[in-house]
Amino acid sequence: MKNIAILGASGSIGTQAIDVIERHPNDFNLIAFTVGKNIEFAQKVVEKHQPEIISVQNPQDVAVFSNYDVKVVSGDEGLIAVATYEKNDLVLNALLGSVGLAPTMRAIENGKDIALANKETLVVAGELVMAHARKYNVNILPVDSEHAAIFQCLNGEDDKQIKKVTITASGGSFRHLTRDALENVTVEDALNHPNWSMGHKITIDSATMMNKGFEVIEAKWLFDLDIAQIETILHKESIIHSMVEFVDTSVMAQLGTPDMRMPIQYAFTYPNRIEHKATALNLAEVAQLNFKAMDFERYRCLQYAYEAIKIGGTMPVVLNAVNEVAVAKFLNKEIGFLDIERMIKKEMDEHEVIMAPTLEQILALDAHYKNKEYEV
Repeated sequence: MKNIAILGASGSIGTQAIDVIERHPNDFNLIAFTVGKNIEFAQKVVEKHQPEIISVQNPQDVAVFSNYDVKVVSGDEGLIAVATYEKNDLVLNALLGSVGLAPTMRAIENGKDIALANKETLVVAGELVMAHARKYNVNILPVDSEHAAIFQCLNGEDDKQIKKVTITASGGSFRHLTRDALENVTVEDALNHPNWSMGHKITIDSATMMNKGFEVIEAKWLFDLDIAQIETILHKESIIHSMVEFVDTSVMAQLGTPDMRMPIQYAFTYPNRIEHKATALNLAEVAQLNFKAMDFERYRCLQYAYEAIKIGGTMPVVLNAVNEVAVAKFLNKEIGFLDIERMIKKEMDEHEVIMAPTLEQILALDAHYKNKEYEV
């Protein structure tokens, strides 16, 4: 029985992780979790799973759980308390945004293996996080389907024999539209992803292709790759999740249906596998797989991500923070779809990069850009 702690239990990844736990009650136990303001959801999970500690966002919500046999904490300190809980065997970081960075670092310091679904942790501080994991001999297990695919393709292989990694992209909600047509797309249109069931923020990131840009940056740090070794390709079926080409030109790919529970479960069971109780891939029904070269002029956010990681230092921090603000503004219908990339480009052009930033500098810069007043 493995004790699982989930940071961000009420989000898309968090709820699917709870489903994995419920499908395998003899293998996993939900020992701890965090939620934001979704208190009704938290109550239901506490009643069903009886965790030992949970965290809520607002201190006033702690009293709601006075009749439950569970320790309740709150705020940023609560996130860290759950992440570092002594009985955790594995911490799933499914938080949105850079708020997931500090709990991850503290969990690593406490020797907890990390199942990482929080992209921003590696985007803004990948070098620091991976160095920390090596220092404390902790596993960072990727949950993103693309990185879980690469991770599985490299199982038992010599990392030094990697020639290139190819990360696939569905193209998102607007893959059929010309660039000119993107000026007037709506929030509702953007949230209609063709393949995956995800939260609002990541669905918008998929439509702009920033999500893929974040994955490129993550892959660099997770697998110690040069950025020139990482390419992206359009693959609308989302059946091949990633591929690895080795120096002898052999290519290994990981295939599966678009179901996030599979990579979540693999992170939970690594290095072993257990039955995944879901529909298996049937290639005869799929019939064909399609691929198309990436158009960086069409998907400029992906281009900005490559530029940010090539520059290095604090540039990915700016990329991530401004994107987070811009996506929120788009979801609130304050700006247009293409204004997201315009905001990012402007701030990247004006930023004075700090090389080899400390964690404190990263967090301060992140806060600066998230609290800044923007003109669009």
